[in-house]
Amino acid sequence: MRGFFAATAIAVSVLAAPVAQAETLTDAFIAAYRNSNLLDKQAATLRAADEDVAQAMATLRPVVDFAISSGYTRSQQTASGRFTDGVRTTFDLSTSLVLLDFGRRAIRIEIAKESVLATRELLRSVEQDVLFDAVDAYVTVQVNQQLLSLRNSNVRLVTQELRAAQDRFEVGEITRTDVSIAEARLAAARAGLAAAEGNLMVAREAFKAATGAYPRNLAALPRSPSLPASMEAARAVALKTHPSILVAQRRVTINDLGVELQKAGFRPTVSARAGIGINDSGAESQSFGLSLNQRVYSGGNQASLLRQSIAGRDGARADLAQAGVLIAEAVGNAWAGLAIANAQVQAGDRQIRASQTAFDGVREEASLGARTTLDVLNAEQELLDARVTRIQAEAQRYLGVYRVLQTMGLLSVEHLKLGIPTYDPAGYYNAVKNAPVHSAQGKKLDRILEKLK
Repeated sequence: MRGFFAATAIAVSVLAAPVAQAETLTDAFIAAYRNSNLLDKQAATLRAADEDVAQAMATLRPVVDFAISSGYTRSQQTASGRFTDGVRTTFDLSTSLVLLDFGRRAIRIEIAKESVLATRELLRSVEQDVLFDAVDAYVTVQVNQQLLSLRNSNVRLVTQELRAAQDRFEVGEITRTDVSIAEARLAAARAGLAAAEGNLMVAREAFKAATGAYPRNLAALPRSPSLPASMEAARAVALKTHPSILVAQRRVTINDLGVELQKAGFRPTVSARAGIGINDSGAESQSFGLSLNQRVYSGGNQASLLRQSIAGRDGARADLAQAGVLIAEAVGNAWAGLAIANAQVQAGDRQIRASQTAFDGVREEASLGARTTLDVLNAEQELLDARVTRIQAEAQRYLGVYRVLQTMGLLSVEHLKLGIPTYDPAGYYNAVKNAPVHSAQGKKLDRILEKLK
């Protein structure tokens, strides 16, 4: 019954194909980009990192506190010995500002900025994954549609062979064994057809997960993007542009700054504080002062933090070196996979031609009594296997191009020239980097947030 519904759905899509507009690979790319929850999540993570810059910038500004205190008091007058009591209320307004911290705040700002740049590269990495999943899903649906068509043809052909075997058995040309062989092959062909139907259903679900909707009438695959002339050229691009390399570089810088921050922690800070107060009796008070703070002894904590930051810096540098190794390896593997797929496609073409010739000859010889039913079925199976292998190899060759692009760091909306607006990482950052509160800049931020909802 499930096979019936799958076949019906396919038949409907075929009948609707002439009137329905074909869905292109570009359409799939655009849908995947616009409907990706992963991209939305990473964009939100980036906005959170942008806020770290705003918070670091805010430390350069004074802190203003307002306090109202009210309480019951009772005091004894020394001369008369009498007690006075009542509720006293005071109003205090104070401000404080760090004047000198030997670069601590400036370093924290730079760390926050580098973290933003690293998070932007992570967004690029997610974009690459989303777009590759889209092309993979698109190609997989088309492959399974072609394989389903082959399996349908195989069932029809084996059914014809079974009928021919039954006719020959009735006239005494072959034995019951030959008929049983044909029946077994038909059962196997139908099992293969059921598997193909199931694989297509799975592929359709993967397509929906990647793009947000089930595939409609998929157009033929366009010409694949161009690649560098050599693996060495592709590797050189990858080592400069791949998000993993750029993230590792940013993390090295962050850890270098972290060492400087810990060193600055051994130095004092100078702060200024001013305040004004008034009580319910109208008495006013003003205060102003400077303070210098220096930690003299921390039980070894500061020294440990410095050693820890140095270890983190060394680890980040090792991560950068390893990222280069892994990216170079990934490019080499993708390039080799593409070469293998190219060779398999060429070999598949030759195999199909030879298998087709063999099948035609064996079937002709069987009609003359020189070949058995098993010979015909074996030749047909070899032809089917050759066609399946060719389809799969062509799919791997096409995907191989995009896999190379991904390892180079170039699988992006911009490089593919999809012509759609993309998330602007600088828009939100520019609106919040100076920590606006209520200002024209703050209103601009409100507008940006509305667009993001």
